[in-house]
Parts: sequence; C-alpha cells; structure tokens
Amino acid sequence: MKLKKIVSHQETVVVLVIVAIAIFLACVRPDSFPTTLNIFNVFRQASHYAVLAVGMGFVIVTGGVDLSVGAVIACSICVGAYANSVTEGGMNPFLVLLIILVVGLAFGILNGVLVAKIGLPPFIATMGVLKIGNGIALLISTGSPIKYGESWISFFGGSYLGPVPVSVIFMAVVVILAWMFGKYTVLGRNIYAVGCNVRAAKLSGINAERVTMFVYALSGVMSAFVGLLMLGQLKQAGPSYGDGYELDAIAACVIGGISMAGGEGNIFGVVLGATLMSLLKNLFVQVAVPGYWQTVVLGIVIIFSVAIDCFRKKREAR
Repeated sequence: MKLKKIVSHQETVVVLVIVAIAIFLACVRPDSFPTTLNIFNVFRQASHYAVLAVGMGFVIVTGGVDLSVGAVIACSICVGAYANSVTEGGMNPFLVLLIILVVGLAFGILNGVLVAKIGLPPFIATMGVLKIGNGIALLISTGSPIKYGESWISFFGGSYLGPVPVSVIFMAVVVILAWMFGKYTVLGRNIYAVGCNVRAAKLSGINAERVTMFVYALSGVMSAFVGLLMLGQLKQAGPSYGDGYELDAIAACVIGGISMAGGEGNIFGVVLGATLMSLLKNLFVQVAVPGYWQTVVLGIVIIFSVAIDCFRKKREAR
C-alpha cells in the first residue's frame, strides 16, 4: 500500500528514475560521469530548461500552451546583439539587457492579446508568433550568428561561483520565487483557479483575461532570460538558438507533474523534469548513442508522462 502511494506521486517517480540513471552512469562511466565538472554541466543544461519551464508551467496551468518560446529566445538576443553591433563602440550592456527583456515581454504580451482578447486557440496563436519571431531573427541576423563581445552579461551564462555555474544559481532563485508567487500571492492562486474552471473563476470575480495575459507575458520574459543565459555562455546570438526549446519546456513541465489539462502542478517539479531531460542527454553522450535517439526518447517520455497524468485523472473521476 505504501509503495502504491509513493508511485502515485509523479514527482517521486521522477526522482527514482533520476537516481536510477545516475547510479547506472556511475557504474558504466565511473571516470567521466561522477565528476564535479560533469554533474554541474548537467545542472547547467537543466537550468535553461527549468527557467523556460517556469513560464511555460504557469501557461499550462491556465490550460494554454506557448509554442513560441524558442523563437522568442532567438529573436530577443538577436535584436540585442544587433543593436550592440550597430552602435559605435558597442552599446551599454545594461541597455542590451533591457532590449532583450523588452523584446521577450513584447512577444509575451502579443501572445496574451491573441489568446485572451481576440480568442485564438493558444496552439494557433503561439505557432503564428513563433513564425514571426523566427522571421525577425533571420532578417536581423541574415542567417548568421551575431557576435557579442565580453561584458558583465557573460556573468549570467558563462561564469562560476566556485564550482557552481551562475546559471544554476539563477535557476534556483527563479524557481523559488515562482513557487512563492504561485503559493502565497492572490494572482498566483488565481492562475490555478482559472486553470481549474475558467467559468467558475469569472463568476467568483477573477479577471480571467488579465490572468491569461499575465502568464503569457511571464513566459515571454522567462524566454528572454534563457536567451540571456545563452548569450552570456556563447557570446553570440543566432536565429537557430532556441530551436526545439518549446518541446523541451513542455516536456520538463509534463514530466515534473504539471497537468496538460490545467489547474494543477508543482513549480518545483519542473526542476525535476528539467534535470531528468538533461541527465538523459548526458546519458546518450556518456554511452555514445547517436544524438538522433534523443528526440525519439524525448517523445516517448512526453507521451508516457501525459499518459500517466490522464490515467490518474480517470481513476480520480471514478
């Protein structure tokens, strides 16, 4: 009975899978996997997925989805790097940072308007915005990476505090703040209320349109932050940066226990989902499996996670 209760919590299952994979890799690759450098590399990659999944998670909790996050990553940093490149002597890094965040916020607000005000289905609206973002990034960069020199922006994505990457610390701060926001603020609780039953939320006085606008704007800002981490790490911006990240973010949310039906989910779970995804990719590298299999396994993991959620909901409905 205790085992059944433990397995019924998806976050617990994910933790057990992470531990199992870690033990397997430690046995198979004792010289390369359990090193401090490799472990923190796993967490650094997971930090990108987790930060992105925080914004995506709140969108999914409302019953929506944001497919534009990868394009927003690329477009925001391309605009920032381009503005820096055309400014004589380079632009103040603070202004570059501001441009990146404003672009991300603008795309998020656009998604919110299309979904909340105009009433387009989230899938269609964000898919269209994805194309717009990709197009702008390609126009600005002409298809090639835009160099961005060394500045304090590099601290976010490429620096370490001791052995710990700054991006991992950034992830921890973002996740803790997001958890506190969702649990202890009125707006955070309203997000879950809208996801549970939008009609009931409206009847109780909640402005569902404003809540929807907010979560999409937040997703745009989180995408810009991930772009900032990538720009700091790679010191350049390209139109292909962020490609496929929308699926990675959705996978981190679903694996971490956020229901695609909306209304429930633990923000801390996205860290587990992001860590599992990063660990799986590290597994392929360690055992020299072709990278193409990563996409196959990711698809299987997403289907399996959603299937578990659907099965659990059917059992609760009986």
